[in-house]
Amino acid sequence: MTLRLTAALLSSLLALAGPAAAQTPVFPAGSRVGLVPPPNMVPARGVAGFRNPQTGAAILAVEMPAEAFPGLAATFTDEALKAQGFSLTRRDAPQIGGGKAILVTGQQGEGASSVPKSVLLASEPGMTVLVIGQLPHGAPEPDVAAVEAALKTVAFRPALSLTDQVGALPFRIGDLAGFRVVRTMAGNSVMMTDGPSDVVRQASQPLLLIAQSFGPAPGPEQREAFARSALVANNFIKEPVLERSQSFKQGGSDWHEIVARATETGTETPVVVMQTIRFEPDGYMRSVGIVDAKQRDAVLPRFRRIVDSLAPQQ
Repeated sequence: MTLRLTAALLSSLLALAGPAAAQTPVFPAGSRVGLVPPPNMVPARGVAGFRNPQTGAAILAVEMPAEAFPGLAATFTDEALKAQGFSLTRRDAPQIGGGKAILVTGQQGEGASSVPKSVLLASEPGMTVLVIGQLPHGAPEPDVAAVEAALKTVAFRPALSLTDQVGALPFRIGDLAGFRVVRTMAGNSVMMTDGPSDVVRQASQPLLLIAQSFGPAPGPEQREAFARSALVANNFIKEPVLERSQSFKQGGSDWHEIVARATETGTETPVVVMQTIRFEPDGYMRSVGIVDAKQRDAVLPRFRRIVDSLAPQQ
């Protein structure tokens, strides 16, 4: 389930060229992955990446387990990229750290909806990293080349302690409710579980994922549809049946919460999913908890304790 969650996240989931390689890589807070950003990009708020505030161009790094590399590499073939709507312009195998790396540049989408994108997949002992650089539609080739050049400067630093990673998140968790942090992702997300294993399979342990987004939040009239769409987009569950879907106010913020029955993809295990979204003026925070249906009464209140304890990082 952990790799599917990572993939979900990647689904729900995300510049002028110069002598970048001679400069010092910049490491976003809490991230092991750094690079030399293009001159017009600055560290992005709340995520492990960089952004051009004027154009919206961005570079995002996602750290994953080492075992994720072979499966992701299989999606970088010409045929697989085409099936994903990616029109390949050029391909490279840059020297990144001490492992293998694949870099592709092209257009994602079609016609007026296509955007220039460069994607780097690289391996390092103990980890895999996916670095995505995306520009707005119609961006000039020098800007595209600059992002591509920046991805070739990716560097790694020693592993940060889990405490340091959690401390760099844009939110604080006031009550763990007996759960423990497994890992942080992309500088804005955390995965938590209750149990001895860091790799959760077949709903063997309750799992909670919390992510902060600083992108535009939907308006009040769109939040119900937004929440339902976000729930259905979770590819680690299938056939969700809503038990409850409601909006409410709490702590001065607008919230929306869904509780649904579903089955876990791949195992057919009956599970219960609790999705809670807190909307703020500058974005929203989304949590998704999943638990074996037999444990729902004991675990759902603990999901709620964690969600209620979340607060912006000072």
